[in-house]
This record gives sequence, C-alpha cells and structure tokens, in this order.
Amino acid sequence: MGKRDDLIAKYAEDLKEKCGMTPDMDLLTKVTIGCGPAIYNADASTVAGSQPAELETVKNNFLIKKLGLSDGPELMEAINSVIETYGKSERNKYRAVIYYMLTKHFGKESIYS
Repeated sequence: MGKRDDLIAKYAEDLKEKCGMTPDMDLLTKVTIGCGPAIYNADASTVAGSQPAELETVKNNFLIKKLGLSDGPELMEAINSVIETYGKSERNKYRAVIYYMLTKHFGKESIYS
C-alpha cells in the first residue's frame, strides 16, 4: 500500500471510531484524491475547527466552489455540525474526513462519480 492508501485507511478509522459512521470507501477515496497534495502536508491536511477563517475557507473553497452550493447560513451550520460530530476536542480533524462528511450531508456524492 502506498502513502495515500495508508491515509485513506486512517480517515476510514476516524469515521468509524470518532464519528460513528461506516465509510463508503469508494467515495472516501475520491474525496481524498480530490484534496490533492494537501493530504501530505501536516498543516493543510487538517482543519482548525476553532478558527473562523479556516471554516470560511472550507465553506468557500469546498462547499461553494467544489460542491456548487449557494452561500447561506446552512453552510456554516453544516460545517459546525460536522465538527461537532468529529468532536470539538479532537486535535486532528482531517480535511478529507470533514469534506467526506459534508459531501454526505448535502447528498453531493454524484460530484465524485
């Protein structure tokens, strides 16, 4: 297994253990690939859930640009809900896991087909 496969396995483990979800491995793989080289950078691979600027970036670059959603209060509510599910005290909130949960939340799996 390559480094990306190891990371996908780690993300799947987080989804199971910390978020109580059974991951769709095909979708998780596609979301992870969609994150690009950011998954290999310690800082870029995680989301700082307590930093408003970071959450704005997730909203603008992922929800609006990637998933094609319209801006509105429900986007931030979804981000906060996903962070709550992951665990606010969880130090490493992986970007791929957050993006995966947001993709599921908005039913946008078709973007990755």
